[in-house]
Amino acid sequence: MPFDRPLNRRSALAFLGGAVALSIRPWPAAATEARIGRLIELAGNKGSVSQKIDFISAALRGSRYEGYTLVGGPSRPEKFVVRDDAFDCVTFCETVLAAAIAGKKDEFDSVLRTIRYHDGVVSWRERNHYFFEWGQHNVENKICRPVEMEGSIEIEKTVYWHKELGRRRFSMRVIPRSVLLANKQQLASGDIIGFITQRPNLDYFHVGFIAFNSGGGLLLRHASQSQHRVLDQRMDDFLAVNRVRYVTLLRPEEPRAVAMSR
Repeated sequence: MPFDRPLNRRSALAFLGGAVALSIRPWPAAATEARIGRLIELAGNKGSVSQKIDFISAALRGSRYEGYTLVGGPSRPEKFVVRDDAFDCVTFCETVLAAAIAGKKDEFDSVLRTIRYHDGVVSWRERNHYFFEWGQHNVENKICRPVEMEGSIEIEKTVYWHKELGRRRFSMRVIPRSVLLANKQQLASGDIIGFITQRPNLDYFHVGFIAFNSGGGLLLRHASQSQHRVLDQRMDDFLAVNRVRYVTLLRPEEPRAVAMSR
């Protein structure tokens, strides 16, 4: 079933769509970091941040899909949640990116806070609810940089999924599906790909990582709600099934450029 349908998770990000709400279990940051710490250690000799993302994200394939893992709301205190046992599409990307950037285990929490929250402030209103703002803030933090292709176009989006955040309108530089598939040689493992929704009140419906198979075929590595786990999927299949028109790309920067919150 296509992902681009009535959506429900990560508040305004709301990429996940249509799932029955799972019970929310607060999960303290220290509770699940043993696995993350081990992956950070093993990724230490993998070279670039993109290579580390590819290694860590591949190691997490098979992990369970689970939505509603973040805790907080307009009138409910925000809790900093770390999970390495289950993910939705956004928390998968955040966790892998933070682990790839962190030079050691005790830096992971700080990097994850910087990625998830504006200025690293653990507050519901400072959480990067809309992925457009997630990308914008993480470009400002020098965690990522945008990747454009010849043939990119400008579109306008208005978002109001979260009434408490008000209506927001912004311009987005996006890559048409045909342009993406015609320029696969410009992509790198570990690039973060966002899929623009056709819904009028949201910006994106899903995110994941660029990956390649042994033959060089283009893959999407993502936490899939429909498949209930983290897996690799042929990119052309995903684009066709979900009738994707536009995407955006972010390329993670090397860790020396990252301004982490403390």
